[in-house]
Amino acid sequence: MKKFCVVGCMTATLLAAGGLRAQQAAQLPALKQEAAAEVDKMQTLTQQMVDEIFSFSELGFQEYETSKYVTGILEKNGFHVERGVAEVPTAWIATYGSGKPEIAFITDIDCIPRASQKPGVAYHDPIVEGAPGHGEGHNSGMAVNVTAALVLKKLMDEHHIGGTIKLVPGVAEELLGTKAFYVRAGIFKDVDIVLGAHVESEFSTSYGTGNGEWSGLVSVQYFFHGKAAHAAGAPWEGRSALDAVELMDTGWDFRREHLRPAQRSHRVIINGGDQPNVVPPEAAVWYYFRELDYTHIKDLYDLGNMMADSAAKMTGTTVDHKLVGSAWPPFLNKVIAETQQKNIEAVGMPKWTEADQTLAKALQKEIGAKVEGLKEKIDPLAEPVKKPTGGGSDDIGDISWNVPMVYLMYPANIPNLPGHSWANGVAMATPIAHKGSTAGAKVQAMTALDFFLQPQLVQQAWDYFRDVQTKEVHYEPFLSADDKPSVEMNKEKMEKFAPQLKKYYYDPGRYKTYLEQLGIQYPTVRTQP
Repeated sequence: MKKFCVVGCMTATLLAAGGLRAQQAAQLPALKQEAAAEVDKMQTLTQQMVDEIFSFSELGFQEYETSKYVTGILEKNGFHVERGVAEVPTAWIATYGSGKPEIAFITDIDCIPRASQKPGVAYHDPIVEGAPGHGEGHNSGMAVNVTAALVLKKLMDEHHIGGTIKLVPGVAEELLGTKAFYVRAGIFKDVDIVLGAHVESEFSTSYGTGNGEWSGLVSVQYFFHGKAAHAAGAPWEGRSALDAVELMDTGWDFRREHLRPAQRSHRVIINGGDQPNVVPPEAAVWYYFRELDYTHIKDLYDLGNMMADSAAKMTGTTVDHKLVGSAWPPFLNKVIAETQQKNIEAVGMPKWTEADQTLAKALQKEIGAKVEGLKEKIDPLAEPVKKPTGGGSDDIGDISWNVPMVYLMYPANIPNLPGHSWANGVAMATPIAHKGSTAGAKVQAMTALDFFLQPQLVQQAWDYFRDVQTKEVHYEPFLSADDKPSVEMNKEKMEKFAPQLKKYYYDPGRYKTYLEQLGIQYPTVRTQP
């Protein structure tokens, strides 16, 4: 009898919860309108987040000010924050709510070396010469996701919406350095849906392999160890680690002709020795090996290792390998993308002013790009290309093979830019980024509501994940159990530049915008002779 009562009570509770959710789902259009209106009310905070993170300009694994700032906002608003996750000091998880579904938001926070740039100035004009800067636009992503999360919290409280919000930062994305470690640490094991966000010049989403311009990769450093000697007096006594680096690089260049066209491989010598009259006892080279699928990436990785070992044998040196980062090619969820596309179309492109368009066209002209200004239309959701060509990489790929995910591209930058450069930072603390981030926050909040209030959509997303995406392809990490995040990277660079950049940190208590603080007239364009 007692068991019957327990079961009966549980059934009644579940029915009541289901009835409440069904009632809320009927109110979904009104809740979405309310969410959009609440995002509009938060435009000042959104702008301040865009500007402040821009001013920090922190390289991968060194995003201490950014993480402190963002987690401070979230804790102040009732989120529980766990810091230092996955053995990464600048990584954290912020959580609000309880129960299912669990929806995670992720976006990147690191910047680019040597990309310091005054915002709103349509020609190269660094804030600090040689310093890092947001020449990728990652400063805007947290403004998108945090704004959306704060609005969702408000609606969940007021309308008794069940579920869990989780926010995670993309630390060291430019190094492809952390998300595979996040997966290994189990950060997404209980997550139902992941909503990623990345800056773009358009408003779009995609599914499957999208436009086919994604590659996966391994990022690996080779450290060669030789023997020092006087380079003129007794070179025969030495064993040059630099010779090994150069032989590996030459060998790879010759082998490149016989690799698939889909591969992308590139390198930098990170240690070429100390001075010419000393046979270099230490030298190192850093490679990115990119391809379209796990098997071909692994083949490139194995080939690189073989060439490094062979170069060491030829020179009488030894070599150590260090995996810095890895990324599977992203595969995004059709069900979530179709849902998100409807919200993109409902929100629409921001309304650009004449000043916005003037800055965009002046920058495009300055760098020799096609001069067409800012985009004003939204394209329909496209089917994935049949034959991917490959291109850039993002370590969200590892997440996308473990849980249904999409990647929102929100319109906060200028079209036709080269990427990873000062030019991509020009718009990133201006009204272009502010308006684009507000639009992105609306879509993130509205899409989350779709999945919070429609359990069948969550199930459909997982059906696509299991029956289509992973039916024949199964995730296998590149990481070994011994690989650790390269948290020491960029430390010396930030120790050099952080004191100089700190003089220019944005102070929202004194200035309405970062443009105002820097005394920049918007837009500033090159005067014609």
